[in-house]
Amino acid sequence: MPRDPRPGMGLRPVINAAGTMTSLGASIARPGVIDAVTEVLPHFVEMDDLQRWACSIIARETGAEAGCVTSCASAGISIGVAGAMTGNSLARIEQLPDTEGLRDEVVIQAGHLCQYSAPIDQAIRITGARVRAIGTINEARFDQLEAALSERTAAMLFVVSHQTMQYGQISLEHSIEACRARDVPVIVDAAAEQDLRGLIQRGADLAVYSAHKFLGGMTGGIVAGRKDLVRAAYLQSAGIGRGMKVGKEGIVGAMKALELWRQRDHAAVREERQRVLALWRSAAQSTDVGLSIVPDPTGNPIERLRLDFRTVTGTTAAAVAGALAAGDPRVIVRDEFLDRDMFELDPCNLHPGEAETVAARLGEVLAALPVAVDPGEMRRRAHAKRVAWPD
Repeated sequence: MPRDPRPGMGLRPVINAAGTMTSLGASIARPGVIDAVTEVLPHFVEMDDLQRWACSIIARETGAEAGCVTSCASAGISIGVAGAMTGNSLARIEQLPDTEGLRDEVVIQAGHLCQYSAPIDQAIRITGARVRAIGTINEARFDQLEAALSERTAAMLFVVSHQTMQYGQISLEHSIEACRARDVPVIVDAAAEQDLRGLIQRGADLAVYSAHKFLGGMTGGIVAGRKDLVRAAYLQSAGIGRGMKVGKEGIVGAMKALELWRQRDHAAVREERQRVLALWRSAAQSTDVGLSIVPDPTGNPIERLRLDFRTVTGTTAAAVAGALAAGDPRVIVRDEFLDRDMFELDPCNLHPGEAETVAARLGEVLAALPVAVDPGEMRRRAHAKRVAWPD
């Protein structure tokens, strides 16, 4: 492993047992990606031509008609929405976020209005578009979607994420059926999803992926889909997309990451992750903590170890998660279920030897049983620390 620069920056080492979280730097950039980026950095390129090259690779790897690279998946949502409103008219592109005379409504299920360190509807609203939420948090119906579609509808945004409501929602297939009848494109936010071909095959007009999560590339987003919509999204660089531009290193890194993803021995990777999960489970086996291997809720080929503290007296999941994060090295867990007194350990972003370190730290913390901590109070303190930045 290369030299660790973090101590020189005053940063404590972190072991990521949470997953591909932007707050932790998303994922480990693969060595081949680093090499490809290093090679291109000293050279000038014509960016439109570089994106044309990327377009052909994205089309090949996703089965889409075309594709482009942007600064991140969130930016991909914004330029996709903007493109659905403006088409390839530069005058309309320069007009945004003024949407006068344009289709300017984006339909989204209320159960898809998630938070990913920013509210997803903000990625829509910064284009000038209006959000048209349908249904309630736990139920959206086909007839509600049909009723929401009108001459003002520019697009529907469909979100595939563990952060959305996982039941009571209109399926992607039924969403496409309703929207296609009204000539409304469906944009799919699939930032952390590993199925690079399935969404386009199922009929999505645009699919937006992260280049720096499961792919292990540089920070960036990949937009794939219908050529006319990709063109309109790409041309937003003459408008609101200017502030979302990606550099040559991001484009080359994303394309190298796609190539390496196709070449990866996914069976061997999964086998190693199973070994890690078994190691972690063994480290907590002698305690009263409930242990289970749980699949990824959106169908990615990933399993995680869930630790359930509801039957443990004297401590809480939040307390154990806090103790792991406070140690040296810091071990950051997947904490979205702390209110249910559970957390998960994700094996997807580990350097050699870190799995064993996590197992040892887990055993130490569970043996000490830290004093119970309220997860709401933990979140309140984390919020106060964030808004006080850089103090």
